[in-house]
Amino acid sequence: MPLTIVMYHYVRDLERSRFPAIKGRTLADFRRQLDHIAKAYRVVRVDEVVAALKGETTLPDNAAWLTFDDGYLDHYTNVFPLLYERGWQGSFFPPVKTIRERDLLDVNKIHYILAASKNTTLIIDMIRDFIDQNQENGRFDDYWSELAHPSRFDPADVIFIKRLLQHRLPETIRNQLTQSLFSHFVSEDTKAFASELYMTEDQLRTMIGCGMYVGSHGAGHYWLDRLPAERQAIEIDASLGFLAELGAPTTDWVMCYPYGAHNGDTRSLLGMRGCAAALTTQAAVAHIGEHSPLALPRLDTNDLPPSRQIA
Repeated sequence: MPLTIVMYHYVRDLERSRFPAIKGRTLADFRRQLDHIAKAYRVVRVDEVVAALKGETTLPDNAAWLTFDDGYLDHYTNVFPLLYERGWQGSFFPPVKTIRERDLLDVNKIHYILAASKNTTLIIDMIRDFIDQNQENGRFDDYWSELAHPSRFDPADVIFIKRLLQHRLPETIRNQLTQSLFSHFVSEDTKAFASELYMTEDQLRTMIGCGMYVGSHGAGHYWLDRLPAERQAIEIDASLGFLAELGAPTTDWVMCYPYGAHNGDTRSLLGMRGCAAALTTQAAVAHIGEHSPLALPRLDTNDLPPSRQIA
């Protein structure tokens, strides 16, 4: 039973934004993609997906599930009204600390560092200097050889920056380096920036009240497969507590893995807590009955027409 799960992040009027180089969907392209989805698919709700995963019903062959990661204000101001207008349910996955603590995720700092800099050379030069001054944490050339390999959407230099700052350096060191780069290229006031970037609890409650789905994206947006089981449990439980306070479902609930990262411990913890489905970043159409409900693949928005017009 095929299920096309589509993954979105930024959706905004990029040309008129402060950071037009951010990698996201333009609002115009998003509208066109919704038109394409309306013609080619039937958008399904989470309860329909859960029932199908349990074998209680079937989905149409052209079923599509629309998912939105990270709790951006874009999702409230730009996405939510367009979905509501069509009578469609979107599924939104905010990390706890972005909403409750107004804490700017390192992954978002990295996005804006890259968007604010005209090229990566200056960023990489600053990284090299930092590593040279902290040689007990490794050599720059070794990190480059290990990490500088292109992905589907990014060249080698960009992937190097992302992977080094997302997880490869020790957490305390990479947080220090990322903040230094963010202060240099973007802003010294991360709290103010976070308040502009993410939704509020009241906005999430409004969306829930209007039929949207809000699920778990962890508490601190960690690579769960890099945490011991005890810390994974803390992340998951904090997220479930947050969902309960919002009035979001915590029975037959949905997990969206930060970075798509999970392991056997993660899946075991989710199963013990009644998780019905979990979303990865593996690029494929999901097939119910073939893929594990706790490891469902998704397509990126750029895998569907129209192709992104602004990188």
